[in-house]
Amino acid sequence: MTGTYEEKIEELKRIIEKIEDGNTSLDESMRLYEQGAALVKQCESLLTDAELKITTLSRDV
Repeated sequence: MTGTYEEKIEELKRIIEKIEDGNTSLDESMRLYEQGAALVKQCESLLTDAELKITTLSRDV
């Protein structure tokens, strides 16, 4: 998993725009949807990791 959370969110925005533009074929839309779903999972993982780190750091204070 490469890229920052912010980069992944920007990529998701581009995917959504492309799907919604009305010029994307069904096959391309499905491919983009799959790519977006994978990015969402990666973002959720990054957020979970950040939450765990914050919780750990908070205990140390």
